[in-house]
Amino acid sequence: MAHNARFSLTLPISSLEQAAFVMNNWVELLGYLTNNRVELLGYLAVSLMFSTFYMKNMIPLRIVGIISNIVFIAYTSQQHIIPVFILHTALLPMNCYRLAQMLRLIKQVRKASEGDMSFEFMIPHMSKEFFQQGDIVFRKGDRAEKIYLLQSGALSADELDVAIKPGEIFGEMGVFASEQVRLATLRCKTNVELLSMTDKQIRQLYYQNPDFGFYLIQLLLKRFSQNEACAATEGSGGGAIRSENSC
Repeated sequence: MAHNARFSLTLPISSLEQAAFVMNNWVELLGYLTNNRVELLGYLAVSLMFSTFYMKNMIPLRIVGIISNIVFIAYTSQQHIIPVFILHTALLPMNCYRLAQMLRLIKQVRKASEGDMSFEFMIPHMSKEFFQQGDIVFRKGDRAEKIYLLQSGALSADELDVAIKPGEIFGEMGVFASEQVRLATLRCKTNVELLSMTDKQIRQLYYQNPDFGFYLIQLLLKRFSQNEACAATEGSGGGAIRSENSC
């Protein structure tokens, strides 16, 4: 037993040397990290910025971008690199604003898909268009590349007994249909102010944040079901052009 105890407490020289070697490396590493923490901060900032180029989802990209801005500001302030410091000081609030904007958009489209079915959340992303009385917004058979929200004025469809009033959205069924073709000609009964969004803008928002696309599809399906119910009740085909009917 004595022999076994003596053996268990005795380490070969090579093991002692290995332990000393590992310990020495850790000490050197800790010393390097302590003495070069500013330089390492710079490497961290570059790594974070580089990683944003591989991100497809806009919300994680903005979050990492904000962290990168903060690290760059800390690094450049200690190294006195003024141009880069100014750049990231300007980028930080911009990234914060865009992140808040995207989160607000997702919240609004989710709320709309779950409740009031309003498209008002899209207004900040839409462009204004003006038409005179008698102008044609689009013709039957045209390619459907935009959805519209009527701000003021009145519109009518030549082929259908349908009147579109301010606050109503229209044209989205043609945009999301596989053929992307207009089903009727839409004419201005008065001077008209419209808000429009292209199919490319919608795809861009979806690409930036898939949650937007998910809730938008839910919303459109609910609106389509509502239109079908109204069409069955009233015996009209207004749902093919309009999105908002009053059953």
